[in-house]
Amino acid sequence: MTSLNPVVARVTDRIRERSRETRADYLRRMDAASAEEPGRAKLSCANWAHAFAGSPVQDKLRAMGGRDPNIGIVTAYNDMLSAHQPFERFPAVIRQAVRDVGATAQVAGGTPAMCDGVTQGRPGMELSLFSRDLIAMSTGIALTHDAFDAAVMLGVCDKIVPGLFMGALAFGHLPVVFAPAGPMPSGIPNAEKARVRALYAQGLIDRQALLESEVASYHSPGTCTFYGTANSNQMMMEVAGLHMPSTAFVHPESGLRDALTAAAAKQAVWLAREGRGTMARVVDERTIVNMITALLATGGSTNHAIHLIAMARAAGVIIDWTDMDDLSSATPLLARVYPNGSADVNAFQAAGGPAFITRELVASGNLHADVETVMGHGLEAYFREPSLVDGELVWRDGVAESLDRDILRPAHDPFQKDGGLRLVQGDLGRAVIKVSAVKPENRVIEAPAAVFESQEAALEAFKAGKLDRDVIVVLRFQGPRANGMPELHSLSPALSVLQDRGFKVAFVTDGRMSGASGRTPAAIHVSPEALAGGPLAHVRDGDVIRLDAERGVLTTIGAGDISARPSSLRSDAHAEGSSWGYGRELFAMFRHSVSTAEEGASVCFGPLSTAVGAGDQPRADGPPNPNIVDRAVDA
Repeated sequence: MTSLNPVVARVTDRIRERSRETRADYLRRMDAASAEEPGRAKLSCANWAHAFAGSPVQDKLRAMGGRDPNIGIVTAYNDMLSAHQPFERFPAVIRQAVRDVGATAQVAGGTPAMCDGVTQGRPGMELSLFSRDLIAMSTGIALTHDAFDAAVMLGVCDKIVPGLFMGALAFGHLPVVFAPAGPMPSGIPNAEKARVRALYAQGLIDRQALLESEVASYHSPGTCTFYGTANSNQMMMEVAGLHMPSTAFVHPESGLRDALTAAAAKQAVWLAREGRGTMARVVDERTIVNMITALLATGGSTNHAIHLIAMARAAGVIIDWTDMDDLSSATPLLARVYPNGSADVNAFQAAGGPAFITRELVASGNLHADVETVMGHGLEAYFREPSLVDGELVWRDGVAESLDRDILRPAHDPFQKDGGLRLVQGDLGRAVIKVSAVKPENRVIEAPAAVFESQEAALEAFKAGKLDRDVIVVLRFQGPRANGMPELHSLSPALSVLQDRGFKVAFVTDGRMSGASGRTPAAIHVSPEALAGGPLAHVRDGDVIRLDAERGVLTTIGAGDISARPSSLRSDAHAEGSSWGYGRELFAMFRHSVSTAEEGASVCFGPLSTAVGAGDQPRADGPPNPNIVDRAVDA
């Protein structure tokens, strides 16, 4: 067996040591829950009767026997998310599948599932990140009925899978299988979509032409086909061992998709009967490192620089951006999928997909191969791919060689030697930048700042020609406390146009850029955020900023000690009182209690005490001991 990459081993050991107390506390609580009898044995007869009052007679009779597993389904179904529309039929598929093996299944509850593609650039985007923690809470409400022996999670998109993951870990004494819906068939090429967006940003085509292009891109049930946050979620669930193998990118309208959904349900029943595969044991420090590595090796979404921290925290595991940066330095980039290339996820799947990536990363020593999964011990099952033969689901080894080396490369001959997600820091704070799609000549920018408080103001300046120069656009007061940390992807076409005009351009913000972070250098998630007194609050128009992704630098040049300046205040137009309408007033408490971006921007967990980026040194602004919030409450 290939030995583990020494960087991967070192980072894993560091995470394990940092998480020793929190992980032990989490496992203690999950072990206590596992030691209790199944929920059906604890519930009174009246409670159990309530749980099955609406079920078909055959399910009631099986439930009355008190011996067979009951599977809880948590669904993020709605039919305005193309990726989630197929989940409408999945509960029926699951119920029948488990009946076939002598068990029952019920929809335990639903979670919200908002579409960032619909809310992009709109006030509703300010609820997007917070929806992740609300989904985690909704999952907790669904499973807290304590009537289930295992669970199946139905979700795909950006905040939904991280939220389901976090909520399921609160019930880590149960086996949990994730069942996705798969991508839509390919529409127009991604390069053509980007070209039309750039033309519209310059006013060269009208809205009707733009709409026709977008409809040709997003055109059917299934996940959007670029490699953004949703599809990054699916890759991570594969290497986390929470999927049936190679299920991520199978089209929703195929017979194979329903067969895989049925297989996921039966696997949950098998795990419950065998007492194996509980989520607390599947997800440990090694699993989290594997998820980070898979994200880096495929050029995945920058949103996971936030989500992964909160997801790990739910399992008592503490990670930070330094861990991600170190892992990135040792992770080969094996995939070129839009926005890191021109291909979409359907082409990625056809070239070899998750099975090829997983086997290559295990062979190169970049993944922990000796982990628990819902398929058993080890990752070998995830080297295989499913197919239907005479209506039966069969598994075969995935391709040994990439079928398109412009999309997928082996670990010994990668597109680049590192994963492309880097930490940058300096007197402007700490941030992350994704450079896998940024040309080397654009990775070091030194230019005057143009400071804004809203996307709208920045776009107005662009349209007025005020940004036609070498410039670093600074957009502040966009952090989790300020307005929920919206994605700022509406600026991408404008920044790309400026870069195409020959200007040196970069973007610096305490907000998010999205899973579609592309070819313009963007230092995002700047922490601490401006509203919390972070350094971006001290930046002025014209300050020269240096963003050096190669050396990990984000700093002002020649401005002296900017922290000595008075902190700029958020204008009245963007103050807390303005965050009303579109449901934003309902989330005021979230804005007031959320943790920092590098702590996962979460309201589910308290502040960390382990120093961000400093290994095991204590944080100056943190409590004396690293405690997850449940433990603090219990105390």
